[in-house]
Amino acid sequence: MGERGSVPFVVPDPSVDLGSERAYAEAVLRHEAKAVEGLSGLLGGPFHDAVGLIARCAESGGTVLVSGLGKSGLVGAKISATLASLGIPSHAVHPSEAAHGDLGRFRPSDTVLCLSNSGETDEVVNLAAILHQDGLPIVAVVGGGATDSPSTLERLASVTLRLGVDGEAGGPDLVAPTSTTTAALALGDALALCVARRRQFSESDFAKRHPGGALGGQLRPVTDVLRFRVGDNLIVVEEPTPVADALTRAEEHGRRPGALLVVAPGSGELTGIFTDGDLRRLILRDPGELRRPIGEVMTPGPRTLPDDALVRDAVRTVREHRQDEIPVVDRDGKPIGILDVQDLISMKLIREDA
Repeated sequence: MGERGSVPFVVPDPSVDLGSERAYAEAVLRHEAKAVEGLSGLLGGPFHDAVGLIARCAESGGTVLVSGLGKSGLVGAKISATLASLGIPSHAVHPSEAAHGDLGRFRPSDTVLCLSNSGETDEVVNLAAILHQDGLPIVAVVGGGATDSPSTLERLASVTLRLGVDGEAGGPDLVAPTSTTTAALALGDALALCVARRRQFSESDFAKRHPGGALGGQLRPVTDVLRFRVGDNLIVVEEPTPVADALTRAEEHGRRPGALLVVAPGSGELTGIFTDGDLRRLILRDPGELRRPIGEVMTPGPRTLPDDALVRDAVRTVREHRQDEIPVVDRDGKPIGILDVQDLISMKLIREDA
């Protein structure tokens, strides 16, 4: 590493053939992609049986306990986390720890997902043997192909899912779990999503389990993040109101968004928006036009969001249409508030320079 000012930079190694290295990396990625693509040909009856076991477990109040050793254990922990995020109770259990007290985690209502590429990992097989005797459903994920003889883990399982991966990316010189773990992760995602779909797990259900971070922020109802609300700290003005009078009324409410909402007389339906940009252009053209009705100088028919929209819809509107103020309206088209781009910036969903 070298230093250029305060920013570290990498000094290229002239002995490295970058073209050969790139070709090797591309071969690794192709091998892993092929491993995932090959899974689609294995999605027959056993896969749907596994989905059914996990769905019934969740519906009956059980927990999906996931176990594997080494890299399989790490993959299993990720699958368990994905299941939990989709409303399927799940915990990862280390197979060695299970023999030293963690068997108390397993209940008759639970289902077990065991991962072992060989299907012969002692710790995983021993755990499966105990749980098999207790009558718990076991879904095994192993690396064998369709013609391989059943492994010990498969013989203990209620359902077996075979990855059918032909070797590891990087082999034969550098043999490490690569394509098999990638395929197992992808298969776990397919299982989790199919179970969630079968249980009709909704987007609102997902949002309840992800209240934090950018993802959680975008799944919140837009009405939850409105700082400026009609009847609270936001006025609406009718079309015949002179611009000067509208501005005076807005100033009486203290801090305001960068726009005024304009409605039709009588119905209260939103018909336009008058932004700070509209005001600047008006004054530059002729300050005397401040006496004109705001309905004559507003921006008519602005893009709006319904009151059941999500924050992500507001983010999309800002990004696609460069709209800094977004009126939020009810089903009758009456404004209930205005979302300012600064609200999205403060939530770190939009960059100020974006």
